[in-house]
Amino acid sequence: MKRISVAERANWRAYAEEVGFHFHTFDGEPYWDETAYYQFNLHQIENDLEAPTEELHQMTMDMVGDITRSEEMLTLLNIPREFWSYIWNSWNKGEPHLYGRMDLVYNGLGPAKLLELNYDTPTSLFETGFFQWVWLEDQIKNGVLPEHADQFNSLHDKIDAAFAQLNLPQPFYFSSVRESIEDKGTVDYLMDIAAQAGVDVRYIALEDIGVITDAQGSEQFVDLDDQAIKGLFKLYPWEHMVQEEFAKAITAANTQMIEPAWKMLLSNKGILPLLWQRYPNHSNLLPAFFETASSEPLAAGWVRKPLFSREGANVDLVTANGEKISAAGPYNDGRYIRQAFQALPKFRDEYRNADTYTMLGSWVVGDSAAGICIREDESLITKDTSRFLPHIILE
Repeated sequence: MKRISVAERANWRAYAEEVGFHFHTFDGEPYWDETAYYQFNLHQIENDLEAPTEELHQMTMDMVGDITRSEEMLTLLNIPREFWSYIWNSWNKGEPHLYGRMDLVYNGLGPAKLLELNYDTPTSLFETGFFQWVWLEDQIKNGVLPEHADQFNSLHDKIDAAFAQLNLPQPFYFSSVRESIEDKGTVDYLMDIAAQAGVDVRYIALEDIGVITDAQGSEQFVDLDDQAIKGLFKLYPWEHMVQEEFAKAITAANTQMIEPAWKMLLSNKGILPLLWQRYPNHSNLLPAFFETASSEPLAAGWVRKPLFSREGANVDLVTANGEKISAAGPYNDGRYIRQAFQALPKFRDEYRNADTYTMLGSWVVGDSAAGICIREDESLITKDTSRFLPHIILE
């Protein structure tokens, strides 16, 4: 695993704007960063990343049914009791899922370790599935990379195949929070793939979804024309949806959700201690436990995470040598877990003349590994502002 500095393509910003990648820069700082790339060999990809991703995914999926039947585990995960039956039905009806991303720490040598699962609303889709692939093609065409350079990246094709097979209600709606440029970009990308797969796609801002009572007395989600929404991809966390004013309508409405309600169990940091309980000392897991009222203060070599948290928010960690690092955020009013600290690998960023820490995201579409994305930050906590860098496979 190498970090290699490289010259930026001359026209990439104009091209990004042209193809709708409007969030390539945040507040004047780069989100997409092609001043360097990461290089892997095929063994690292196939044995250290792809195979463990599919194994971890299967381990996780094998737990879902047990969690839906366990009051103890549902309580530990802080799932509202009024949604227990809804989640159980979602799982037992076999409601299909589309995609997810697991975040891994990997230095190119030892086994990759699971940091967390993003199995409900993961972003970075467009930049993974499309933009970094175009970067690879351009750099090969420009002679910067050899012709046999490759990328672990079947994300676009596998999502396309999934949409063709899901048998979704038509029309099928896609939704995100109105003011989020990044979320809208992700949803636009998914809509484009779905349309190519033959889905009749419609967009509606989450704030514009309405609720009416139909002729049978049941509540139903509707669009701005009061047309029933029978199928909905929502880039909005389940744990937020169940707290909204329309929450009661969720269980009554006859709307197929992507991601389905049972994904609520897997977008929750509590799945990490549950995995550790079932698979102790697994080579791809880190020790993890639920925090209790009697838990000691956070010790060296441990990380504290809220059950529900995004992009590193409200994470506290103490390194092995006692350095304390924290990230602010809005998720400070619930339960927490403790996870053993595993330092992200450190590389030298020659462009910025600074050290940087690297985290890998490994994608799953359906039940198959579908590629990786890479994020960098000067901090050991990867955040929403952390840079995205492309990668290659080269023997």
